[in-house]
Amino acid sequence: MFHRHEERREESQHIPASSGPERYRMREKILAIGDDFWIENDRGEKAYKVDGKVLRVRNTLQLEDARHNVVAVVQERELRLRDSMAIERDGRKIAEVHKRLVNVVREHFSVDLAGNGPGMDVQGNVVDHEYRITQDGRRVAEVSKKWFRVRDTYGIEIEPGYDEPLILTVAICLDQMAGK
Repeated sequence: MFHRHEERREESQHIPASSGPERYRMREKILAIGDDFWIENDRGEKAYKVDGKVLRVRNTLQLEDARHNVVAVVQERELRLRDSMAIERDGRKIAEVHKRLVNVVREHFSVDLAGNGPGMDVQGNVVDHEYRITQDGRRVAEVSKKWFRVRDTYGIEIEPGYDEPLILTVAICLDQMAGK
């Protein structure tokens, strides 16, 4: 019996780290224009930097990887019927996050993907950082403050196979738009 337990423990040590969801830690109410901060992974390593650009006409944020390569740009879209923010990569819009027009009980958001299949829905309490992002009814990511005891911090758990910079920028957009 002990031998089988030991074998299982050894097998579990050989499971690649990417076999489960990737987890990140973010600050609540991330940025004022001009603020910069790091998004850390669950090992406490700096994974992505959010750079709030100043001296721009509209709210612009850049998401950079640990090597300072820009992996996404977020821009607020003004003069629209509903609040929205565009996510760009390599100069092309890859997604747009927007509030839905009908908000009965709480705020609802959706993510339209540019030519990348069905969009995503955001369900839960965005203001309190307790929500899920789904696509075709499947969980893409979950956001929660319950995972951390540190004030003004929340976690993002992204399912394997999804575009992590895209999901992180969606969370950044939601954080920016929730208080409006």
